Amino acid sequence: MAYTPELSQRDSATLRRIAWALDVPMTEAITRVFVEIVSKVDGRKVCASCKDRTPCAVCAFNPNA
Repeated sequence: MAYTPELSQRDSATLRRIAWALDVPMTEAITRVFVEIVSKVDGRKVCASCKDRTPCAVCAFNPNA
């Protein structure tokens, strides 16, 4: 894992509750949250504001990945 941000108490509690509702571990819940967010956010805006072009081939916002 490249980076592990600390979650606030509130965000950790929120993620825990999402995991309970999905009946999955928190690590799987956060992955599902990311998948859902990617489907809602304009990928063109993400790409336009991106400051790191090196992982484009595996980026969730790259329609060709």
